[in-house]
Amino acid sequence: MQLKIMPKKTPLSAGRVPLILFLCQMISALEVPLDLVQPPTITQQSPKDYIIDPRENIVIQCEAKGKPPPSFSWTRNGTHFDIDKDPLVTMKSDSGTLIINIMSEGKAETYEGIYQCTARNERGAAISNNIVIRPSRSPLWTKEKLEPIILQNGQSLVLPCRPPIGLPPPIIFWMDNSFQRLPQSERVSQGLNGDLYFSNVLPEDTREDYICYARFNHTQTIQQKQPISVKVLSAKSNRERPPTFLTPEGNASNKEELRGNILSLECIAEGLPTPIIYWIKEDGTLPINRTFYRNFQKTLQIIQVSETDSGNYQCIAKNALGAIHHTISVTVKAAPYWIMEPQNLVLSPGDDGTLICRANGNPKPRISWLSNGVPIEIAPDDPSRKIDGDTVIFTNVQERSSAVYQCNASNEYGYLLANAFVNVLAEPPRILTSANTLYQVIANRPALLDCAFFGSPLPTIEWFKGDKGSALRDDIYILHENGTLEIPVAQKESTGTYTCVARNKLGMAKNEVNLEIKDPTRIIKQPEYAIVQRGSTVSFECKVKHDHTLIPTVTWLKENRELPTDERFTVDKDHLVVADVNDDDGGTYTCVANTTLDSVSASAVLSVVDVPNPPFDLELTDQLDKSVQLSWTPGDDNNSPITKFIIEYEDAMHEAGLWHHQTEVPGTQTTAQLKLSPYVNYSFRVMAENSLGRSSPSEASEQYLTKAAEPDKNPTTVEGLGSEPDNLVITWKPLSGFESNGPGLQYKVSWRQKDGDDEWTSVVVANVSKYIVSGTPTFVPYLIKVQALNDVGFAPEPAVVMGHSGEDLPMVAPGNVHVTVVNSTLAEVHWDPVPLKSIRGHLQGYRIYYWKAQSSSQRNRRHIEKKILTFQGSKTHGMLPGLEPFSHYTLNVRVVNGKGEGPASPDRGFHTPEGVPSAPSTLKIVNPTLDSLTLEWDPPSHPNGILTEYTLKYQPINSTHELGPLVDLKIPANKTRWTLKNLNFSTRYKFYFYAQTSAGSGSQITEEAVTTVDEGKMAMASRQVDIATQGWFIGLMCAVALLILILLIVCFIRRNKGGKYPVKEKEDAHADPEIQPMKEDDGTFGEYSDAEDHKPLKKGSRTPSDRTVKKEDSDDSLVDYGEGVNGQFNEDGSFIGQYSGKKEKEPAEGNESSEAPSPVNAMNSFV
Repeated sequence: MQLKIMPKKTPLSAGRVPLILFLCQMISALEVPLDLVQPPTITQQSPKDYIIDPRENIVIQCEAKGKPPPSFSWTRNGTHFDIDKDPLVTMKSDSGTLIINIMSEGKAETYEGIYQCTARNERGAAISNNIVIRPSRSPLWTKEKLEPIILQNGQSLVLPCRPPIGLPPPIIFWMDNSFQRLPQSERVSQGLNGDLYFSNVLPEDTREDYICYARFNHTQTIQQKQPISVKVLSAKSNRERPPTFLTPEGNASNKEELRGNILSLECIAEGLPTPIIYWIKEDGTLPINRTFYRNFQKTLQIIQVSETDSGNYQCIAKNALGAIHHTISVTVKAAPYWIMEPQNLVLSPGDDGTLICRANGNPKPRISWLSNGVPIEIAPDDPSRKIDGDTVIFTNVQERSSAVYQCNASNEYGYLLANAFVNVLAEPPRILTSANTLYQVIANRPALLDCAFFGSPLPTIEWFKGDKGSALRDDIYILHENGTLEIPVAQKESTGTYTCVARNKLGMAKNEVNLEIKDPTRIIKQPEYAIVQRGSTVSFECKVKHDHTLIPTVTWLKENRELPTDERFTVDKDHLVVADVNDDDGGTYTCVANTTLDSVSASAVLSVVDVPNPPFDLELTDQLDKSVQLSWTPGDDNNSPITKFIIEYEDAMHEAGLWHHQTEVPGTQTTAQLKLSPYVNYSFRVMAENSLGRSSPSEASEQYLTKAAEPDKNPTTVEGLGSEPDNLVITWKPLSGFESNGPGLQYKVSWRQKDGDDEWTSVVVANVSKYIVSGTPTFVPYLIKVQALNDVGFAPEPAVVMGHSGEDLPMVAPGNVHVTVVNSTLAEVHWDPVPLKSIRGHLQGYRIYYWKAQSSSQRNRRHIEKKILTFQGSKTHGMLPGLEPFSHYTLNVRVVNGKGEGPASPDRGFHTPEGVPSAPSTLKIVNPTLDSLTLEWDPPSHPNGILTEYTLKYQPINSTHELGPLVDLKIPANKTRWTLKNLNFSTRYKFYFYAQTSAGSGSQITEEAVTTVDEGKMAMASRQVDIATQGWFIGLMCAVALLILILLIVCFIRRNKGGKYPVKEKEDAHADPEIQPMKEDDGTFGEYSDAEDHKPLKKGSRTPSDRTVKKEDSDDSLVDYGEGVNGQFNEDGSFIGQYSGKKEKEPAEGNESSEAPSPVNAMNSFV
């Protein structure tokens, strides 16, 4: 399906404007391939007004293309320029460019003139513009004698420059002999003509080196005028005057400017005071985006001026005495400019066509046509051509109609010249785009598939997709006039092969191109706005996702420029890190991800903040006796707004170098009215504060000394206290030097007894902080006041305070002291208060001394430990806690004042009742047997009374840790040993033991113990329980069995021989032969002793009497030890074992204790 050419496009969004521009460039002109016959086309030429440097060779450019290649010729000033006759002139090969060699010889002025180039071949001739060659000139100033200028202060002055006429015109500026530019202002400024204007002169304008300089940029030279001397005389009175214009003159003037240039209007006025200039446009407004004010508002500039800017402009000069105005009538003319420039025309024989040349200007330009450089009126006649004003009409052209036509549009301000050829060709289509070109496009963006073509007549273009030539729908694709196929929104399914087919009546051509659609590059993690403090480190993140077939490059920019070459900037895969940030690092940072097909970017702003810079330019104004106004200029806020200013002062007279807080003002305020104190040499400084902190202090202001005055306040913290019984020490906090308000600071100290009729006694003392009044009665109230004074006068009347003369020790002890015993550890003491007169001072409270009576063993000690309790104020009773029960105490009471304690009251004794005793000191279980245990203990360390009896409670613990029945036993208080009988053998018991007084039962102590078991059974049981499953133990048992077998055989043999086994038969039946000792001499078993002190093991072994069962000993039973039982053998071979069980808090918790396994059970399990 053929796509039709679409001359009208649907409106596109702003995002497609660059695409439209690109397409317009492609279809603006039909390019003829250079291998085809075509008329010449000028491709490069020198500017119309060509100012050359006379010190260099002259190069006049003229380049052209055509088929066959064109030849070149030149005219100079309208006549043929024969370059072969001038040895200094050469033409570049295959070019029309002229090179005039004036560096070896010759002068540039010789070659001034108007040059025009013609490029010609068999199809026609193209001509260049008229190129005006002029050498640049930088002439010297003419010598002149300049008289010194002398004038009065306040007069106006114009220093003329009048530079020499150069080519191009020079740039003017004023400097002094030191090549320093002269400062300019609203009062002094340079005009557009280069003159220096003074609205009014001042004495400081006097100088002898006002020099005007002219810089000629083309030749890189600077010329200077002779220095001008100006002397300004000081006048007694300067008469003010209203403004008058120095330039332009009169009330009105005219100005003409060409379209596209810069319109510059100037008004400079003189007057005193200096006038201010304003600009308005009558019947209109000044264009906002094209209007600029220069030279302190004295110059109005409008760029890109057009005919709409014509009109009346008014400048107004105004000062305090009046205003004047000047009207400038502006007319904008226009050199010719193109409306439609003629384009090359390619036609096939018999075709029709037109060349259109339209231009505008003010005045309207005249259009004239030329053919091959010859005016159309005298050019060879062509029957296919017809001229109709700005249009050339061609009908039924033939090959001979090929030519180059020139359109000239001119008026009095300039001209335009355009070449456009008519080329008559008969050519079949050809496609100029390379075959199998691969286009790669990002998804959802336009795809432009090129099909550059040529043919005459103009071919039609068709596009197909795929190998089968599927037709393209008109609503999805756009075909442009230059053959380009546009896919407005390319998708993944747009991928494939596209075929472009060009046809005309002479033939057909086609070309295939390939399209690939790629995923767009995206920034999935963009850098974020950051606020950091100066000196810290900031990191920006930029993560990029892209098509896997494209390789992106990530570049970081700062303010759209490359990052500074600074090692503080480091870039890795996804991050930009800036270390040690400073103020210059603030700005916009952009992450740019580029592939060969697309580019995406994301930006973030870095704000570098810090504490403000210190304020500066401190100034004191409105200086009064007690106030001054301080003003300052804020320093840079470092991107964090200043919230407040802190003002401090220094008193150089009294506290030099020490700064004090004066006041604070909001951050928007730059002045403060400060209250001052008299007789202070003030200096001030200001600090700025923002959210990050406080700035450094500013430089100190100038000093300001205030006048002296009488003190406006009196000393504070006035007190009257005696250090001795017969004096009164009056103290106060003296005024600081800042508070003294003047020289000669003293104090007037006054006092009198409060309850007497005496007059005030006063004394004036120097600048001290206390005064002692001697000979006063003891502890008498006084009225006191202290007043400040200096050389100027007294402070206001001071306040009266009350004090007391010195205290003495109290004379009387508290009476009627009696004690009430509350319980065995607490007693309450009561007493009568001491009369206030006898206290002789400030009552601070009462103090109780109490101590416990010593026993006969303690009475030999010299020191009796007394305890003290103090009760504040006027209390007449108090509690004595922490007493020991069943004790005798003694106490006395004393009154206390600021001087010390008074005499003690008579001693009072009291007894504390009995209390419950503490736990017995120790509890030991000794001599365990099969059915008995002996308990030994020490009495309580604190019986707290008379012990009445002990209580022993005990209960057995079975193999499952369950507690048996509890047995309660009372033991007389005089006992420290008790034996329990008829106990179960090999049983653990838990004991609870405590003492009692008449007050009740004390704390208990607990212990555990185990009755003993038969030695043989115990050993066998211990082995069986713990080690019967061990491999080594099984082996050992096998060895023992073998040994027993051998022994039985030996015994059997010995019996047959009449021998006797020396062990009792009963014990043979029950004893374990493994643990019986052997004699060293013959290896036979020894006999058990018959002594009663050494019972057989089966009746239980003894525990030595000094062995106690402690809680911290091992909790393991005998069977837990296995072969390594911590046992011992007595001399008779009996086993001595030890066991310790865990203590329990209460009888009910006995089930948590471990139990010694029953030896009977162990033996049964072994058998």
